[in-house]
Amino acid sequence: MENKMSGKTAKNSAEEVIQGFNKIRSEQRQLAQKVAELEQELNEHRMVIETLSSVDESRKCFRMIGGVLVERTVREVLPALTNNRSQLSHLVESLKEQMLKKAQEIAAYQEKHQIRVQGQGPASAGGGGEERPAAARGAAASGVLVQQGQS
Repeated sequence: MENKMSGKTAKNSAEEVIQGFNKIRSEQRQLAQKVAELEQELNEHRMVIETLSSVDESRKCFRMIGGVLVERTVREVLPALTNNRSQLSHLVESLKEQMLKKAQEIAAYQEKHQIRVQGQGPASAGGGGEERPAAARGAAASGVLVQQGQS
């Protein structure tokens, strides 16, 4: 009966490891999506700033503030847009640093729990250049990851 309990614990532990890994990867994907979204906003700010830089400063323009369209002059809007662009670029850089840290966290988690993702190639700890048995080659070719017993 103890053998059944330890088998369930090992299965739960493996599931917990996989869930933890997937959670970290999900967080990294969310960061990447946010970076892409903010980079798009940066590009839009750049285009608007370039356009407004070539017009008369007393010319009226419209700006969306908190969901309300307000009338301003280019002289009032341009500094605010430049400031927003600067803040956005700092935020993007901060998020990119977080993404790098998250990638390092993922690598450490993979190393600690000996996780191999399909399509990433063999783990660095797996004996270099050894010929795998035919059964293991076939299993790997079908998308199943096989961990050989350690002596």
